[in-house]
Amino acid sequence: MDFTLSSRAEEYRSRVRTFVDAEIIPLEASRSSYDSHGNIAEPVLESLRNKARAAGLWAPQMPESRGGLGLSVAERAAFYEEANRSIFGPVALNCAAPDDGNMTALEMVGTDAQKTKWLQPIVNGEVRSAFAMTEPHPGAGSDPSMMLTTAERKGDTWVVNGRKWFITGAEGAAHFIVIAKTSEDRRKGLTAFLFHRDQPGWRVLRRIPIMGPEEHGGHCEIEFDGLEIPDENRLLEVGDGLKVTQIRLGTARLTHCMRWLGLAKRAMEIAGAYVREREGFGIRLAERESVQIQLGAVAKEIQIGRLLVMHAAWKLDQGDFARKEVSMAKVHVADTLHRAVDTAIQLCGARGYSGDTVLEWMYRYARQARLVDGASEVHMMVLARFYMQEGTDFWRWGV
Repeated sequence: MDFTLSSRAEEYRSRVRTFVDAEIIPLEASRSSYDSHGNIAEPVLESLRNKARAAGLWAPQMPESRGGLGLSVAERAAFYEEANRSIFGPVALNCAAPDDGNMTALEMVGTDAQKTKWLQPIVNGEVRSAFAMTEPHPGAGSDPSMMLTTAERKGDTWVVNGRKWFITGAEGAAHFIVIAKTSEDRRKGLTAFLFHRDQPGWRVLRRIPIMGPEEHGGHCEIEFDGLEIPDENRLLEVGDGLKVTQIRLGTARLTHCMRWLGLAKRAMEIAGAYVREREGFGIRLAERESVQIQLGAVAKEIQIGRLLVMHAAWKLDQGDFARKEVSMAKVHVADTLHRAVDTAIQLCGARGYSGDTVLEWMYRYARQARLVDGASEVHMMVLARFYMQEGTDFWRWGV
């Protein structure tokens, strides 16, 4: 394992840093840059996306043949980290959730026809997408086998009925992936389908209010009432819904971590700049041992997170599912993001708690990290299962 960046990855990392510093971070200070839900306003975003395309920093996860950069998972780690030094960075460069994970999944499992119809418009930035799996109690959450939404086959058409909630981006999405129950088989009972927002038979019931700032399109509760989906819009085979979910979430969980590390680093940048200049009782805050201990502790945790992410990325690039490596990174980086922002607010005092910096935005956003794409407790259960199966081989070196 060599964590040295390729020359290509380092070039992109440097270019993203320059672009974020010059074009994106300055926008954060103006209230006119935000929409009513705390995300970047659409007119501002469109202008920024045009600049990103012109700068050659668009869709890093997609092949060059689709208009992307064709970066490996490990190369994306450096790119995404730099992108999310700004709260607006990933969406400006078309590598934000949920589109990021949906694009990756469609590129991996879609047919050529499906990629042309459903994937390419997302890559181009013409539409947004959503992934509809989670359901209200007693339906599926972290346990997909509890799925209650059904898809019943009628000839060459599937009829979908049920309810989903906390579907990120649903209000603004045009292309959807929905996971539905097609049999009682615990492992092969789910199937994945594609549908368009203009199809009848479904509706957004509400945009669920949340604690933090929202992705475009919110987090919605949606209902299916006889949605008809042609069989040609099925992903993989009947019964492969869990497989599609695992493919989609595996890399998506890790790209979340990549972005969160960028936010954590930005929080430290804000805190570092403040304690270097702020004085109290005749001494700069940066010279106080208590402040140094806090900064050093967070810096250490961020670096541990980066190594966990890069190790998991390396394994994914080798064709490994990297399930336990992704789970370790997900738990650690989610905790680290919260700790970094909390520490930065504490060191910046009232200024950090106010709207004068983006720290309060980050703090509200950071709390969701321990919940999205599998709660931390679920990932700890995954790790425990691996340990009980492998014993001391849990820590084996790859050969």
